[in-house]
Amino acid sequence: MDTDLYAAAHIVRPLFPSKVGVFPPSYHLVSTGVCIHYPVKASQMEVAGSDSDGREFRNADEMWREQTGDDNKKTQWYRDGVAYWEGVEASVDGVLGGYGQVNDADVKGSEAFLQTLLSELFVDSGIGRHLVALDCGSGIGRITKNLLIRYFNEVDLLEPVSHFLDAARESLVNENHMASDTHKATNFVCTPLQEFTPDAGRYDVIWVQWCIGHLTDDDFVSFFKRAKVGLKPGGFFVLKENTARSGFVLDKEDRSITRSDAYFKELFSRCGLHLYKSKDQRGLPKELFTVKMYALTPDMPKKIGRTRSRTQANRPGIIK
Repeated sequence: MDTDLYAAAHIVRPLFPSKVGVFPPSYHLVSTGVCIHYPVKASQMEVAGSDSDGREFRNADEMWREQTGDDNKKTQWYRDGVAYWEGVEASVDGVLGGYGQVNDADVKGSEAFLQTLLSELFVDSGIGRHLVALDCGSGIGRITKNLLIRYFNEVDLLEPVSHFLDAARESLVNENHMASDTHKATNFVCTPLQEFTPDAGRYDVIWVQWCIGHLTDDDFVSFFKRAKVGLKPGGFFVLKENTARSGFVLDKEDRSITRSDAYFKELFSRCGLHLYKSKDQRGLPKELFTVKMYALTPDMPKKIGRTRSRTQANRPGIIK
């Protein structure tokens, strides 16, 4: 589902909504500017939201009761989300909802954010250390191929849509003549986010992009609590996602929700995660939702003394 803008895991893929986050007719774009850190005073679950047809909800609880209020509804929610992406072509344009042109800007923004995090949170930016990442909602492997495999020695891909995962394996293993034993895609896991539990202490970074919108609030919190166990000491999450101006916007077609920045921060608190740094993605079409990147840590990170390394041997070139 890289879908990417929607990636999820088995049912979590479409986070870029079917139209890669295009605003519903009733939703007006307002620039959010630089992310301001502030305490959430009132529950964001009490803030009104709307769906892609323009219907208004008094709060998130009302929406979730209607959409996933019993086991049958919840099962259908996830089934419909996966079904949507199963009908999408396994290509960059397909997983990005027809907005394949945003790929370069997206990768450049993510790389700048990742470089900053590695330099601030890892000694020597992690160079000389065996680094392992998990790409959640990996889709066709777009992010792994263009970014993660250049910085990590091993990358595992987690994706619920089987034909996306097949395309990722073909691209990253069978067609990738630049692959090496030191930088490679290792495991391809066809499982939805809400059902996935990582091996303890395997990952330095867990990357979650354009797919968390397919999870209900409870499954969002449950996923991150389980996933924390998969991080190595000092490891962190990167969540990159569409953000609504306030409250939330429900996409009825692909069964995903776009949350506001404040809504996300309340969920982070419920997960027991610390927001280390956040940044807006630049260079995307104006008709799309604002996209934010969040770096999240299980514990308050310690300040790492910066040292310069003379070698970049651990940084292979981009895989074409």
